[in-house]
Amino acid sequence: MLQKTRLAALLLLALGAGAPALAAAPEPSAVSTAAAAPAFDLDADVNLALKTFDVPGIAIAIVKDGKVVAAKGFGVRQLGDAAPVTGKTLFEIASNSKAFTAAGLAMLVDDGKLKWDDPVTQHLPGFQMSDAYVSSAITVRDLLTHRSGLGLGAGDLLWWPTTTFSTDEIIERLRHVKLATSFRNSYAYDNLLYIVAGKIIADKAGKSWGEAMQERILNPLGMTATTTSVEAMLKSPDHSAPHSKINGKIAVVKPMQVANAVGAVGINTNAEDIAKWMTALLNEGKLDGEKRLFSAAQAREMWTAQTPMKIAEPKPALAATKPNFNAYGLGFNLRDYRGRKIAMHGGALQGFYSRVLLVPEEKLGVAIFTNAENGASMTALQWRILDHYMGAAPSDWIKIYARQEAESHKEELDKQKKAVAARAARSQPSLALAAYNGAYQDAWYGTVTIRQDGKKQLLSFDRTPDLVGELEHFQHDTFIVRWKERNFNADAYVSFALNPDGSIERMKMAPVSTETDFSYDFADLAFTPVKDGKTK
Repeated sequence: MLQKTRLAALLLLALGAGAPALAAAPEPSAVSTAAAAPAFDLDADVNLALKTFDVPGIAIAIVKDGKVVAAKGFGVRQLGDAAPVTGKTLFEIASNSKAFTAAGLAMLVDDGKLKWDDPVTQHLPGFQMSDAYVSSAITVRDLLTHRSGLGLGAGDLLWWPTTTFSTDEIIERLRHVKLATSFRNSYAYDNLLYIVAGKIIADKAGKSWGEAMQERILNPLGMTATTTSVEAMLKSPDHSAPHSKINGKIAVVKPMQVANAVGAVGINTNAEDIAKWMTALLNEGKLDGEKRLFSAAQAREMWTAQTPMKIAEPKPALAATKPNFNAYGLGFNLRDYRGRKIAMHGGALQGFYSRVLLVPEEKLGVAIFTNAENGASMTALQWRILDHYMGAAPSDWIKIYARQEAESHKEELDKQKKAVAARAARSQPSLALAAYNGAYQDAWYGTVTIRQDGKKQLLSFDRTPDLVGELEHFQHDTFIVRWKERNFNADAYVSFALNPDGSIERMKMAPVSTETDFSYDFADLAFTPVKDGKTK
């Protein structure tokens, strides 16, 4: 999920978690040396990032030594409207909500209502994964650590983009999502298990996750503007609009409603409020006087490595960003930068990206919110800010990441051109087009439908109102679905396999572009035709 179009959220996480070498590095001649880089100037740097990366608005919060150094906005809340982003402007912060869910569970541990290593089934008796052993062995801790065996973003199409599934339906359907690796074998980022974690919090509180967050975290911190639903955010007079690239041009898009996935992505906040959250985290949960959100023991637990993460070898221009360790804790990525430990996370939803970084040894917290899908702008700014507060010589990270982003996007476009050039352009489908029409069923998502609409052949996901697109023939029995919502940047191959008698055996999907967000987990779907109108 990175501009120029929406680059994969995997790249966003990798940039934030210390593996920014997924894209080509700039040529040495294009990169300013540290000595030649301009001196740090927050306002000048952010305004340059807005222009360089084509981002309408950014909010920044910085806390240092218990004081708020900055909580301000830059640019505009919405293209075509002069209303500025301020420190009070609300943004969807997406997966930065995971830290709130982790803290909510930590508070329940302090209360004696659960233990980190309790089996999930002790608190959700009906909970099941696709493997019986994993269902019985998975613990509350495992819900937060991305080591369950699920693949990257597995099952995300149950909530992304906006679906009609309830939270309970998502959790029930999780049992049909196949595991990609053995249990606790390796790191693979997921969202569904944070939805489960949010459900546990709600059940223990006897109220919704949002109400529990409001009562246990937001109110004690005085985060009075923060909301736990997009619906509530939109009622605020000072909220940012989401923006995506459509055919290479930035545009306003509709907010993504995520009421069924709040445990993973439910918080919407501003720079002033997030400064209070970061201050509490850096104080190990301690508030004024003797009051605490959570104990120091739980603060250490959340920032203790649970799941090792791979470290990529960066290109020379990004050598300073390579960590010596990289892991996931409880709701936080953990790594080092210039010899200091960092607890951090990224967030991405339709039209919004965010980043939160905490450097405990420096008593430093940095939050960056954007109203566009651009990870490079945040990554460049985070290293500029951290270098300044760590006393490092400045590097021209904005120029470096701008060049990397442009080269990476060019590589992707070249790859797609080669795929088109290599296809069997004169091939024809095996069947008449009408023979591909009908309903197809996947074990965990449910049904999709292919139907005729005038001269167009449309594919639609039955529980995802916006996931509707036109099929065009690519080669043989493979088509490409072009989604009507062009800001998704998620066009996908749709391939059919036939039985010996010429009937359709199955249908598979796969993203056309590596820039497609991993939450469009089309490749995890395995569709079979619905016979006689009967679904399982």
